[in-house]
Amino acid sequence: MTEYGRGYGSEPWHPEDPLYGDGSSRGQDQQPQWDGQQAHRYPQQQADPYAQQHYNGGWDGTQGGQVPYDPYDPYGQQPPADPYGGANPDYYAAPEAYPPQHRHPQQQGMQAQQPQQGMQQQQQYQQPPHPQQREPYYDEGTGAGDDWRAEPEPREPEPEHAFFADHGDDDDRDDHDPREEGRGGRDRRGKKNKKNKRHSGRTCLVVTLFFAGAVGVVGYFGYDFIMSHLGSAPDYEGEGTGEVQVEVPENSTILQMGLALKKAGVVKSADAFSEAAVDSKKDKILQPGTYSLRKHMSAASAVELMVDPKSRNGLTIREGLRSGDVYKLIDKKLHLKTGTTKGIAKTDSKSLGLPSWANDSAKIKDPLEGFLYPSTYSVGENTKPAAVLKQMVARANQVYEKYDLKGNAQKLHLDSPMQLLTVASLTQAEGKYKHDFDRVARVVYNRLKPNNTETYGLLDFDSTVNYARSQSTLDTGSVDDLRNFNDPYNTYKFKGLPPGPIGNPGEEALKSAIHPTKGNWYYFVSINPEKTLFAETNEQHERNRRIYLKEQEKAK
Repeated sequence: MTEYGRGYGSEPWHPEDPLYGDGSSRGQDQQPQWDGQQAHRYPQQQADPYAQQHYNGGWDGTQGGQVPYDPYDPYGQQPPADPYGGANPDYYAAPEAYPPQHRHPQQQGMQAQQPQQGMQQQQQYQQPPHPQQREPYYDEGTGAGDDWRAEPEPREPEPEHAFFADHGDDDDRDDHDPREEGRGGRDRRGKKNKKNKRHSGRTCLVVTLFFAGAVGVVGYFGYDFIMSHLGSAPDYEGEGTGEVQVEVPENSTILQMGLALKKAGVVKSADAFSEAAVDSKKDKILQPGTYSLRKHMSAASAVELMVDPKSRNGLTIREGLRSGDVYKLIDKKLHLKTGTTKGIAKTDSKSLGLPSWANDSAKIKDPLEGFLYPSTYSVGENTKPAAVLKQMVARANQVYEKYDLKGNAQKLHLDSPMQLLTVASLTQAEGKYKHDFDRVARVVYNRLKPNNTETYGLLDFDSTVNYARSQSTLDTGSVDDLRNFNDPYNTYKFKGLPPGPIGNPGEEALKSAIHPTKGNWYYFVSINPEKTLFAETNEQHERNRRIYLKEQEKAK
């Protein structure tokens, strides 16, 4: 038998061979001729049985292994090289594993001429393959399982941890190519496992970073929590140096006071101030106001300075107090001659920080009226009257800006912020009590209406007359006498609001002037500190006045 194309290596067919370059086959009787000579196989191949089995890949007991049909090598002349020196064992398989249609016609003829003796000789010299040459048997046509002749495969290496998995390119996303299965090709599911490892590695890394960050955050805030709750709060030592003015807002808690002091550089921490106030049992004594303190004081020293009457130097201005009375309090506190502060207020009013909309009328008696805000101020023995007045004006500007007097005056159809401040001073003076401020403010706005047929645009407030006369009494005289009192602050004679505020209103009266309650009241009378009667008509008001008179008789 002559076998074509099965030589040592990859020698090509002779160019003059009739089968070179086409897909035709020869029958069993026909022998190829090259220049009149019969083609023959190399003698070394027939003499050496190991060479026959080495290149034919036949470990199945046959002399010539069945060669699968390869579209890229139709004549089987160039089998792939084996890395161990021989033909690739997977390239040749058992004859029964391949269907007849896979055999080349030429090979069918050669298979028929193979002598039985050669097969027996092949079996006689058959040796077991080297372990390194054994590979799993895999039917290319059917994808059958492992070869029963192969020894058990070596144990696969243990897969590496997902954290150290190879993070290859994202191009390896094709998990399995179905076109490879029909030809027994390599399953690409290995890339899927690689992809899973890559995702597992990323997940593990994210989880690790998350827990590391969580531990850091917990450690940081845990330390802060321990230091603030179990450790001593940061604090300065000593009595401090220099001088600084600190404004403590109304309704401030002890902690808020400490924050204000810390911001001004007085204490090192608000917690230290709170602890010192509670430990000394003086947290209930501390009051909002303006204090003259020192920088870098210990918390205990700051508390003592704010509560000790000898060192506190506090000056309290109550709501509704007139400017003239404030001047007297400053003179007394600073041990000055009576009238000293009033003179400075008159001469230095333009340099005390009044807003641009203040003093908008030449009929205003005192330009500082309404701007000496009610609060508690720290006044030392060496403090100048002008400095005290500046503190009060600055505090008033802060509150008035907070409540937007300009914008709210326009909403209420008033001519200026000064008029809104004047309404607040009237509310403070006439209402006297917080629970009546909203309705008193409504009475003021109702009387200012042009269609007012009850008082015809007149406020008729005794408080304005008392201010004009620099007095404070309930007996202002008869209405006829008041009609003849010629003063711009006399609301019994002149319609509308007085030229300016008649006192220094507090925050509650200011809020009521901005947001009065709804109602048609034009009159009111306070029969006792807890009760004020309001009326819409003059008849109702006269009935309420009789009730007031009876209450006065009982009080006597």
